[in-house]
Amino acid sequence: MTDIDRVLRSNLKLRHLQLLVAIDQFRHLGRASEFLSVTQPAVSKTLAEIERMFGQALFTRSTRGTEPTAVGSAVVRFARSVLAEYGRTRDEIAAVAGGAAGRTLVGAMVVAVPTLLVAAVDLLKQRSAQTTVLVEEGDLTRLLPRLRVGELDLFVGRLEPGYASPDLETEALYTEPMCIVARPEHPLARASRVGWRQLAEVPWVVPPPWASSRIKLEQMFYKHRLAPPSDIVETASFLVMLSFVRERPAIGFLARGVALHAQREGLVRILRLAVPIELPPVGMITLRGRARTPATLQLMDCLRSCAPALRDPPEIP
Repeated sequence: MTDIDRVLRSNLKLRHLQLLVAIDQFRHLGRASEFLSVTQPAVSKTLAEIERMFGQALFTRSTRGTEPTAVGSAVVRFARSVLAEYGRTRDEIAAVAGGAAGRTLVGAMVVAVPTLLVAAVDLLKQRSAQTTVLVEEGDLTRLLPRLRVGELDLFVGRLEPGYASPDLETEALYTEPMCIVARPEHPLARASRVGWRQLAEVPWVVPPPWASSRIKLEQMFYKHRLAPPSDIVETASFLVMLSFVRERPAIGFLARGVALHAQREGLVRILRLAVPIELPPVGMITLRGRARTPATLQLMDCLRSCAPALRDPPEIP
């Protein structure tokens, strides 16, 4: 057994792993000590102990904070993975002991939440009311790293081709077109006809640059010999998008199912303009080779069961 093997297998304890993750999360020894409810000298002493095990520094300290070294980043990834598996096993044992039916952790993009995911969780609860589902909303850039280290069991959202990888298993479920929205009081929301030239001249809140929907939206402006809007706010957050649409007011770009949901609630109005673009399908991503918990398998089955109803979306009223 090499020295690194010995450290990883025998020497590191859970408290060491928790401390490393806390330091990486807060990038400050003082804030990490507050989070862990220990003194800062105790954090410094334990970190020095861990670094002696590895024989090298895991973090660099400066006036700007605490940053992981290359080795430190690798050890932190290991720590996150072990702690995630520890938490999953603890929750499964507690669920069995308490008569519940397990727990699953899902990362979801906005495109899937009000339509697919809500319906699937409702179906899961009909089958097993005691199953707990933890949903974390975000985009691929934030959720896929958490899936890889085991902090999430499943990702549900748009299957962006740029994030395909041999370590990921993907399953497409349905396609979801896009809509252009405004707040109900916006002049364009009341217009009988809306043109791309009008849209090029008003403020927008748009998806991040990496999103295929953003790229295709800009292509639509170029297709009509127009420059894309220059007055923009970029976000992957539904709440941020909705806030700017309603309060600024700006024009928004939403998946049809999300737009219809928001329109039924009186929050937005879908503009009378077709957006003929092709986008990646909505589906599921799991980590290849990782055993899936019974609760995760049940939820995946429910997602498959609910997807057919979304393949023929209703007409926009």
